[in-house]
Order: sequence, then C-alpha cells, then structure tokens
Amino acid sequence: MDSTEVRLQKYLADQGIASRRQAETFIEEGRVTVNGKPAKIGMKVTAGKDEVMLDDNVVGHIQQEPVVLALNKPKGFLCSHRDPHHKRTIYDLIPPPYSEQRLFCAGRLDKESEGLLIITNDGALVHRLTHPSSQVVKRYKVTLDKDFNEKHTRNLLEGITWEGERLKVEKVIPDHHVGCQNQLELHLHHGKKREIRRLMVALGYDVERLQRYQIGTLGLRGIGKGQVKVLRKTEIDRLFD
Repeated sequence: MDSTEVRLQKYLADQGIASRRQAETFIEEGRVTVNGKPAKIGMKVTAGKDEVMLDDNVVGHIQQEPVVLALNKPKGFLCSHRDPHHKRTIYDLIPPPYSEQRLFCAGRLDKESEGLLIITNDGALVHRLTHPSSQVVKRYKVTLDKDFNEKHTRNLLEGITWEGERLKVEKVIPDHHVGCQNQLELHLHHGKKREIRRLMVALGYDVERLQRYQIGTLGLRGIGKGQVKVLRKTEIDRLFD
C-alpha cells in the first residue's frame, strides 16, 4: 500500500475543506468525485496522483499552516458559513487574515446560545474534539425559566429518549445560592444538536440562557464577547486536559 494513501474524508479535512463529518455528508450528497467518478465514503486517495473534486472544483494537495482560534460567541450569531434566512454568522467576527481562510467549528452552538467556540482549519483537531470517544468535557452554565427541581438530576444523568434520540449529560451541579435556584452547571462529553435545550423541554423547562464557558481546561478568561484569540500549542493541549 502506498504510504501516501489516506481516506477521502480525511484528505478533504486536511485540505481545510470541511470537518471529516461534513466531508462525509458532501460525499453522500454526490458532490465529490475522484478521477471523474462519484466518490464513496471510506475510499482512499493518493495525494498528487488522484484528482479529487468538490462541486467541480479541484481540491489541491496543500499543506496548510494550522490555525486554531477561540471565539467567545455572542447570542444571535449562527455557526454557519451562510444561511439565506440569517445574515449574521460567527465567521463575520473572524478578523483578517484568518477571515480569508476556510475555517470550521469544532462543536457548534445554536443561534441563541453563547460562549466558547473552537474554530480551525485542522480537520483532525475537529474530529478529535467532537468525537465522543475523546470524552472532551464541555461545561455549560444554564439559566431556566423556573427553579430547577433536583429530582430531575437523575433524569439528566441516566438520560431520556426524546424525538427518537437518547439524550443525557455527564454531570449536574445545581446552584444553591439564594435566588439562583433556576441556575445550574452541566457537563457533557458529547454534543448532539440542541441537546441541553431538548432535555430541558422534555423535563418541563425553558432555557433562558445557555453559555458554554469551558472546553477541557480552556476557558473564556481574557476573551471578550465577540472577540477571537489565537491559541498557542499549550492552550490547544488544555482542550484535552
């Protein structure tokens, strides 16, 4: 086997085209070809030998300088490159020269949520941060529309099935300060779409505020709302502590 062979979705991720998961979606949608033929998930390609195209554009074998950014996302911004119904996206907050690169979120936040996002062109990092096997802890502060009933702690930890999907958290820390009975902290190793909000709705609550304030041991300290920080290697390592 040629040592330069890699799986197609990894190749696309390495070029900064998409995360591996997004690359798989592109392949399933028939948007990717290899040497003129429709691509299949799991097939292997050789850099400099096979012609890979996405939407009729050649994907060149380019060794990119890794870029890893931490963004303190405000409410009202989408974690999307474009959306016909919403003008403001997190990529509008990225300053040059990074705004000129193809970057991706390593774990999204919905429009109404706020807090720490990792944005990068490193597909392998995206995969490592988002895959459940890595068990990277994400910490959230949650404010509900009414006091949290601690009998629901067990439901959150054991999980519930909602809309055909199993939802759960790894840790629940209610705030016992006076006047804060509607606030709690939740820890997740994974991150299904709108998981915390769906869990709370299933238990009879509405989420008034949801903030991700920490990933691994990396927090928001020193990053103002809407601001971006370029992460050093030591800070990237903290994502996995």
